[in-house]
Amino acid sequence: MRSSLSDTIWLSEKRKNLLLLLVEGPRNIDQIKTSLNVTSKAMMPQIKILKEQDMIVQNELDDYELSDVGRIIVKNMSPLLKTLGVIEENMEYWATRDLTSIPESLSYRIGELGQCMLIEPDLNHMFDLPIEFTENIIRSKNVKMFISYFHPLYPRLFIDLLSKEIDFTLIFTESVFNRMRTDCSKELELLTGSGSTDLYVCDDSIKLTTITVTERFTYLCFFNKEGMYDHRKIMSFDESASKWGEELFTHYQNLSRRITEL
Repeated sequence: MRSSLSDTIWLSEKRKNLLLLLVEGPRNIDQIKTSLNVTSKAMMPQIKILKEQDMIVQNELDDYELSDVGRIIVKNMSPLLKTLGVIEENMEYWATRDLTSIPESLSYRIGELGQCMLIEPDLNHMFDLPIEFTENIIRSKNVKMFISYFHPLYPRLFIDLLSKEIDFTLIFTESVFNRMRTDCSKELELLTGSGSTDLYVCDDSIKLTTITVTERFTYLCFFNKEGMYDHRKIMSFDESASKWGEELFTHYQNLSRRITEL
C-alpha cells in the first residue's frame, strides 16, 4: 500500500533531510552521502521510496533532483521547519512572551529569525547592556532602534553612535521621549540636530520592549505574558533575521511621528 505524502516526508529524518538538500540543486549519491553523513546502504531505500512517490527523479546525468511536485511540497515545508527550529531552540522563552506586538504577516515568518541566541543576564549584570549587543552595534553602519523603556546607558550609547556618524533611526515611545527631554536634554538636542539621525515618537500603548536592527544583527526583547520586562533578549546574526527585523521596525516607524525639533 502506498504511504501518504505526509508519512513519506515526516516519518523519516533521512528522507526529509534529502528533500531539503535537493532544494539547493541536483546531487549525485556521493554528494548526498557526504552532505548528509549517510551510507549508500542506508540511503538507497529512502531514495527508492521518494522516487515511487514521484517526489524526486533522476536526470540525464543520473543525479537526483526534486520533481515539479516535490519542489512545490518542499518549498512549503521549509518555512514550517524554520519556524519549528526557532521556537524549539528556545521553547520556554517563546511560550512565555507576549507576541501580540508582531503583525500577523510577520508572525507567520518568524522562522526567518534563524539561529537565535537567548541572552539571560545573571544578577551581577542585570542592568548592563549585553556585550554581544554593544560590541556589534558600534561596528554597524546602519542602526534602526525602537525602545519603550528608559535605560540609563542608552544616552551614552546614542552619543557614541553619533560620534561615528552611523546612520541612525530611533523610535521612542512618548514616555521615554519625555524622560529624555527631562533628564537627557543635551543628548536629545544632539540627536535632533544630527544629520545622520532620524528621530520618531510613537504611542505608549505598543506592547513591545526593544527592536534593534543593523546589517550585522537583529536584537529583540518582548514583554512576558504578564506584561513585565524580565531582561531576556533574543539576538540573531542571520541575514534573513535582519530583513524580518527591518520589516517589524518599519511597521512601527509607520505608526510614529517624526521629530525634527524640540
